[in-house]
Amino acid sequence: QVQLVESGGGLVQAGGSLRLSCAASGSIASISAMGWFRQAPGKQREFVARFTSDGGTNYADSVKGRFTISRDNAKNTLYLQMDSLKSEDTGVYYCATMVQWTIQVWGQGTRVTVSS
Repeated sequence: QVQLVESGGGLVQAGGSLRLSCAASGSIASISAMGWFRQAPGKQREFVARFTSDGGTNYADSVKGRFTISRDNAKNTLYLQMDSLKSEDTGVYYCATMVQWTIQVWGQGTRVTVSS
């Protein structure tokens, strides 16, 4: 199994942008389904965005139009571009490999704090 390491989190003002990266220890070219999740303080982990096994993308309603998931198979890296950030986007962001909605591997997470 690959190992996943997220980076790119930090403190940003509301309305700002961040790009998260998820570097895999091995090739992700054969891993069709990968995604991002987040966990806000005191809340359960929730889905943010994913690549589906057929190459499509899904987004949570709360981030549609503001977040963009992408991947670079040559660099074995998954990205999450986050624009127009809101205070409610604050949390720890995790990337994961998936089979359908079953998580196979989690990263360790990267913290995002949006100040209002």
